[in-house]
Amino acid sequence: MRVAHAERVPHAGAGRKRSALMALNFASLWAPLGVAGVLLGLRYLLHRGLAPEATLAGKNPADHGLPAQAVRIPGARDLSLFAWFVPAPCRGPRPAVVLLHGWGGNASTLLPAAQMLHRAGYAVLLPESRNHGRSDRDDHSSLPRFAEDLDSALDWLSAQPYVDTGCLIALGHSVGGAAVLLSASRRRDLRAVVSVSAFAHPEQVMRHRLAAWHVRYWPLGWLVNRYVEKVIGARFDDIAPLNTLRRVNCPVLLLHGRQDAMVPIDEARTLWRQRGADVTLIECDGTHEGFDDLEYVTRCILAFLELAIDAESPAVLFYPQEKNR
Repeated sequence: MRVAHAERVPHAGAGRKRSALMALNFASLWAPLGVAGVLLGLRYLLHRGLAPEATLAGKNPADHGLPAQAVRIPGARDLSLFAWFVPAPCRGPRPAVVLLHGWGGNASTLLPAAQMLHRAGYAVLLPESRNHGRSDRDDHSSLPRFAEDLDSALDWLSAQPYVDTGCLIALGHSVGGAAVLLSASRRRDLRAVVSVSAFAHPEQVMRHRLAAWHVRYWPLGWLVNRYVEKVIGARFDDIAPLNTLRRVNCPVLLLHGRQDAMVPIDEARTLWRQRGADVTLIECDGTHEGFDDLEYVTRCILAFLELAIDAESPAVLFYPQEKNR
């Protein structure tokens, strides 16, 4: 008698297990490609963000009644920087100021400040950092390169006739405001520095930018920041205004708008708390791009510079009449 053997039916759980293993194997094959794609996308965004599109938008010096000369300044890496130079209105050795714009700006950005300083008797130079305005292009821009371009501008200005090399001043806005602090922390020929709307630390700036791209800070965002440090050739801690401010040996004026949404006022207060001996903070109503009471800000800047220039020693504390900290 032939006995029929019953066919073995696979257990349903075994099928699900095989499906899960297949899915896991599939994911293990494609996950590295997905991560690589994310990293490549971030790399593209970072490099694109580090090379801002140049713009010529804005008014000309003539619109502000300034007798400016268009000049080219030799910069680092054999680059040529564009600038407007406004000689002092009277002859003889005169104090001179370099005005440095922020990220994505150009020489037009600070023309109102140039008009104010020129009327007060200063020679003024408005350079455009690389990748900005009419200056040469480079592979990227960064805080160290802003400071490098500022140094080139200061060196050029100090070689001009009728410029008092003992009264060189740097004023910068936003990234330019951070750059004047970085430059002043390494130079010993600046009489005073004015930093407008500067951030405290680039690590926090990058964290906010990555958050806007929906990138978690840890671990991917942290790795991105370390990559940026490699690209710009500097550690964030070494170039952060929070740290460079302590190394500046001339009087410093910090100006910041209370309604600044791009760089909140708390950034300026953080700088103030970590200041050196000769730092003044003035908080004014205004945004990142401008102050509501320009007349008051103008008085504060001119009074601060007058005290810094007239001081017997290069260190001076300045206290405006309406100071709010």
